[in-house]
Amino acid sequence: MFETLKAQPADKILALMQMFRDDPRTDKIDLGVGVYRNADGITPVMRAVKAAEHRLWETQDTKAYTGLLGDPAYADAMIGLILGDAVPRAAIAAAATPGGTGACRQAFEMIRMANPSARVFVSDPTWPNHISILNYLGIEAVPYRYFDSETRGVDFDGMISDLKKAAPGDVVLLHGCCHNPTGANLNPVQWQEVIAVLNATGAVPMIDIAYQGFGDGLEADAAGTRTVAAGVPECLIAASCSKNFGVYRERTGLLMAIAADTGRQGLNQGTLAFLNRQNYSFPPDHGARVVTTILNDADLRADWAAELEDVRLSMLGLRRQLADELQRLAGSDRFAFIGDHRGMFSRLGASPALVEKLRQDHGIYMVGDSRLNIAGLNAKTVPILADAIIRAGV
Repeated sequence: MFETLKAQPADKILALMQMFRDDPRTDKIDLGVGVYRNADGITPVMRAVKAAEHRLWETQDTKAYTGLLGDPAYADAMIGLILGDAVPRAAIAAAATPGGTGACRQAFEMIRMANPSARVFVSDPTWPNHISILNYLGIEAVPYRYFDSETRGVDFDGMISDLKKAAPGDVVLLHGCCHNPTGANLNPVQWQEVIAVLNATGAVPMIDIAYQGFGDGLEADAAGTRTVAAGVPECLIAASCSKNFGVYRERTGLLMAIAADTGRQGLNQGTLAFLNRQNYSFPPDHGARVVTTILNDADLRADWAAELEDVRLSMLGLRRQLADELQRLAGSDRFAFIGDHRGMFSRLGASPALVEKLRQDHGIYMVGDSRLNIAGLNAKTVPILADAIIRAGV
């Protein structure tokens, strides 16, 4: 049987990580991996996470399964964090998932069940796993213009023009904040225009929000998601706790399905339970329970929010430092977009050949589409990166 299997393409980011590890140069810089790292190159366990885990260790008296949808308290806490009071709780079905990837996978499965002929409109570019999962499930992915390689901002006119081609039953995949891989985000006026197009076409939005708190703050980063959820009849939201709680390996995510009326919430809830059962039965609980403990405790929540704000400001400071250094070296403001972008990533707009030149000549590792992870930098490596970018002719 196994002789019929075909080799699958290697994950480019994982391959890049291995190349970095094998590189003997001591001044190499890893800007490819998509995790937050502090100035010492460590992905730390957040203070509130440690405290919550200690509390669980002292009080938890069973490791029995939770329900198919996970602990309801986790869903309530996450819905409050992401949506606030934008949508009535009674209209929202929710399922705990193995990370944000699991939430996206279950959302795509739900879309396929509801409408086997649905197309999913995805930004060009988007997180590669979006495309990979859609292709694997046999769901047509339709790219819409998003990133302007000249301005390094959002090609909003192109985006709107492409989204108008969606039809009822199609899905439009949006990034809630801190767009991956570009770092370029929609502004409040643009979010409203997107909602108008969605309502005019009858397409359903799906929002992937994986970086809440990494851009402009917890509330500001949720604003686009809340606006969309409140402005359309139906919506899917895939959320991840990997970044803002730092629980990457705990695989902690949530999928929300918002119904047009509360009468359909039960059907959506049952569908999510069915999908969980088919894929992995009961979702992971440890990370979800840690997150719930933090969000439901005033002191832990305040400490978590404070540490998350420190992380956000650190990345913002690195952005500004890099933009300023590049302006000094280039003698122009053509790299100002780096300071304007938000989240962990920015896309330089460099060709694959220049990205390879940066790797070979300067030990600068970034994804081939020129996505760089701002959190892979520190105050000492920013000048090194800026000099390499200018010398490579980016």
